[in-house]
Amino acid sequence: MQFRVVSGQPWDVQADVLVVPIVGEPTFSGSLDELDRRTGGELRALVAFGELTAKRYGTALGAPGRLPVGRVLLVSVGERDAVDREVIHQVAAAAERRLGGRSVRRLAFWLGDLAAASGEGEGAVAGMIARGLVEGSYEPAAIYRDSVEGAPPALDEVTLVGDPIDAAAVQAGADRGRIIGEGSNLARTLANRSSNDVSPIVLAEEAWALAERHGLYVDVIGPDRATEMGMGMFMAVGRGSDNPPRMIVMRSGAEGETDSLGRHLAIVGKGVCFDSGGISIKPSDRMEEMKMDKTGAATVIAAIATVARLAPGTPLLAIAPAVENMPGPHSTRPGDIVRALNGKTVDITNTDAEGRLILGDALTYAERLGATHLVDVATLTGAVSRAFGSHVTGAFGTPQAWYDQLTAAGARAGERYVQIPLLEDYVPDMESWYADLQNSGSSEASLVKSGLFLREFRTKPWIHLDIGGTGYFRKPLPFAARGSNGVTHATLVELALAGAAPA
Repeated sequence: MQFRVVSGQPWDVQADVLVVPIVGEPTFSGSLDELDRRTGGELRALVAFGELTAKRYGTALGAPGRLPVGRVLLVSVGERDAVDREVIHQVAAAAERRLGGRSVRRLAFWLGDLAAASGEGEGAVAGMIARGLVEGSYEPAAIYRDSVEGAPPALDEVTLVGDPIDAAAVQAGADRGRIIGEGSNLARTLANRSSNDVSPIVLAEEAWALAERHGLYVDVIGPDRATEMGMGMFMAVGRGSDNPPRMIVMRSGAEGETDSLGRHLAIVGKGVCFDSGGISIKPSDRMEEMKMDKTGAATVIAAIATVARLAPGTPLLAIAPAVENMPGPHSTRPGDIVRALNGKTVDITNTDAEGRLILGDALTYAERLGATHLVDVATLTGAVSRAFGSHVTGAFGTPQAWYDQLTAAGARAGERYVQIPLLEDYVPDMESWYADLQNSGSSEASLVKSGLFLREFRTKPWIHLDIGGTGYFRKPLPFAARGSNGVTHATLVELALAGAAPA
């Protein structure tokens, strides 16, 4: 999908489909009135017939009249005071998905008054549109099928048109958004692939291939070396499967090199390629979704590749502890005591609380490799989904200034976060008779306790993003297919790029 920019009017652009975003209730004045006149009143007729309202993601496909396009697609952006980067991104994705099953190769997208409504610059708006169109084209069913009926069209060319616009800023924004969208789709594919297709070894091979493609350092730690190093929590999870674990390390820039903000940022992603729960086995209901438990790892692997495409050489570390959590003769048992890489002992009271174990050793290892700032991403708990649903990611962070940098990056990415407190009151509930702490306690405040556990394995500024609710959709939405959605990928990219050297 290639993007080009035209500074002009929407009726001057040739395409298979012209997308016309409508902010608020459709009011026909100015350029929109002229578009309606050139369609022979088609746009007014669609609105009058009830085909389009002010409800966000609503669409209406109409005849072009005298316009040099095959069809006109009206798409509702929703009320003006709610338009932001997230909305623009999702509306663009919804437009692409509305064209599923249609023969469309060339798309024109009128910028209209999206910049004015959102208060964002034209380059930022173009970036969100481009990213939305790329992500909207994603169809997970195509991973294992030769063809998918009703799939979104594979666009060859997208023309962004507006008058007046800063063509250079719009082009740069669109190209940047396209690359971030492609990275998001890469993360989605890695997460969506089945567990018999992507084992820890295969995930390591995928990371290695990406590292070679983008000039990144890569190291893969197998079980013998991990045991020798003292990664007791990581091995406690990984040794139960016939598919051996892999600690995947990728790096951009030199070892220990800091970025323009003085950071050696590490992004760490949970890579449980399948989570049966181990000896504390899960219920059978929806266990097939547990192939998605590698979404955090898929996200950080894709993010460092995206940053390498946008700002090569930017100092960044990505670590993905990859395991299968399976019952077997070598599995960890409830009540086993293991020693973490940082020397702390852990009483494993629930083998289904495995993500925090592998992340803990990965966080410690990231600091040993020179990380000064840490962010981990994980489908860690069901509690976060029950608390916040599928559209807001729960987050912990300390100190507050570091967390605020993450939320600022999230705002640039159009992604939402809610901060969860690290309440000391619950620390006594995590005490063990036999070890320094236990990995799982009572269900009360279990979400807070998950963050408190991870906090024990870092000494630097740190943020934990729990995507247990937001990492994948269980049903299709107007702007996304069912399955992995790439959440937090864009935020991690924006966070890393904040420290990139000026071009």
